[in-house]
Amino acid sequence: MGFKDTDPDSKPFSLQETYEAKRNEFMGELQKKEEEMRQMFVQRVKEKEAELKEAEKELHEKFDRLKKLHQDEKKKLEDKKKSLDDELNMFKQKKTAAELLQNQAQQAGGSTTLKRDKERKN
Repeated sequence: MGFKDTDPDSKPFSLQETYEAKRNEFMGELQKKEEEMRQMFVQRVKEKEAELKEAEKELHEKFDRLKKLHQDEKKKLEDKKKSLDDELNMFKQKKTAAELLQNQAQQAGGSTTLKRDKERKN
């Protein structure tokens, strides 16, 4: 059958013993490869975790930076709005004062024209 019943030293041996020896050798190699694969998997997981943690850290930093930019921009806009509101209020006050003066001038001018009209009729 292609098997010899003697070992290289010409001592007889059993196929069962040969089978067990080969099986044990194969199982040892299998366990060694399995352990290598497990360690490689664990290493890859650790690398991916480190990568993800770094990406998360960068996202947090970017979020904080954008949040600060937003707050600064919001503050600038609020200051600009307050300035424009103050300017609008000043304009309204000046407009009211100008209208008041204009009305007073018209009333004063209106009474002098009435006097002139009366004098012309006489």
